[in-house]
Amino acid sequence: MNDKKLVVLTGPTAVGKTALSIKLAQAIGGEIISADSMQVYRGMDIGSAKIRPEEMQGIPHYLIDILDPADSFDIVQFQTMALDAMEKIRSHGHIPILVGGTGFYIQSVVYDIDFTQNDGSCEYRSMLEADPDPDKLHRMLEEVDPESARMIHPNNIKRTIRALEFYHQTGRRISEHNEQERRKDSPYNFAYFVLNDDRAKVYARIDQRVDEMMEAGLEAEVRRLKDLGLTEDMVSMQGIGYSQMLPYLDGRYSLEEAVRLIKRDSRHFAKRQITWFKREKEVIWLDRGSFDNDDAKILEAMLTHLKEKGIL
Repeated sequence: MNDKKLVVLTGPTAVGKTALSIKLAQAIGGEIISADSMQVYRGMDIGSAKIRPEEMQGIPHYLIDILDPADSFDIVQFQTMALDAMEKIRSHGHIPILVGGTGFYIQSVVYDIDFTQNDGSCEYRSMLEADPDPDKLHRMLEEVDPESARMIHPNNIKRTIRALEFYHQTGRRISEHNEQERRKDSPYNFAYFVLNDDRAKVYARIDQRVDEMMEAGLEAEVRRLKDLGLTEDMVSMQGIGYSQMLPYLDGRYSLEEAVRLIKRDSRHFAKRQITWFKREKEVIWLDRGSFDNDDAKILEAMLTHLKEKGIL
């Protein structure tokens, strides 16, 4: 039996992963690694729906509040940091639990994706970065790799450039490379849980969460970041919530429009997340409706699966 144990808990945004992850960690002796591209940044708490210290209930969390918002962060950095965190967790005699909604980040760890084939061409990358028009770059990607273009939001300039760079360097589509990596056997004895719910309920929770973020001070949080000199072209500012609030603060549209766009883009993101998870293999779907929306019942089902897999 593979003793390199790993548990994944993911699902669309606002489905309730955070609270369930704490219960799971308490039940199995786990420590949590955040699989989120925004929660790594200090001072970006409201827009990223970052777990608060009091919500952690003493469970160690990794890859939260480790970078300044002006710092860059990408999949290779995440993979390296996550693997280091997993080693620390195992040294404590505990089980790593990867929690978050960034599917590519999760895949990079579960299937140990090799990124060395995409070391990159600095000259080509610099050319793309010199004209960082998201619509133009996304159209370029649609021409060479429609599948990647479908999965990558146009505002995610960094991922768009990485996909274009991979194609330029190798002549292959990065979507094909990722699919090949996805078919690899995992080096871990893992359980990959996807928490989900009826789409209308997920969308309703998204709208409610955005309203709560505004009440909690999202506008003030983004204004403070803007005053620190952060701009739209920075990786941290391309996250949902931040990328819509900055244009509002620049006077390009109203606050009402900014909130509408945050809700719309969050719903689109949730839809892309579900599409991604449906393509993953060995996924265990946990539909809230099947468990009467009761976290205790969901947790019981998860523990049963973990025992069957020999993780517990």
